[in-house]
Amino acid sequence: METIELILDTDGRQIVDLTDRAAEFCRPLGDGLLHVFAPHATAGLALMELGSGSEADLGELLDRLLPRDDRYRHRHGSPGHGADHLLPLLVSPSLMVPVVDGQMQLGTWQSLVLVDLNRDNPRRRVRFSFLGSVPA
Repeated sequence: METIELILDTDGRQIVDLTDRAAEFCRPLGDGLLHVFAPHATAGLALMELGSGSEADLGELLDRLLPRDDRYRHRHGSPGHGADHLLPLLVSPSLMVPVVDGQMQLGTWQSLVLVDLNRDNPRRRVRFSFLGSVPA
């Protein structure tokens, strides 16, 4: 298995595009699966279209589903931080992408992104692991 860990600063960003870094990681590898994992209780990973307004739409959707107020029992941190802890129920902290000949098999408009609403912790880790046949 090949694996690397990225350290990210998400300060001021709810969506961080990981597509180019994942493509670079996969390029020298063969056929298999890219597993992506964010080891955080308040962040998730998604495949989505970027640059078409979808980022703002996702932000608005998450604001409606997970309002930033004091309704949550989990109350430490900034107002509404309890919502951050529910995000991984909607945006999974892991995903798999097929890789063929070192190329992620994403759809035309798909990008790999980290979704992070947590204003209290902008330092994030994401692990890429490749499972499959690595060329000699």
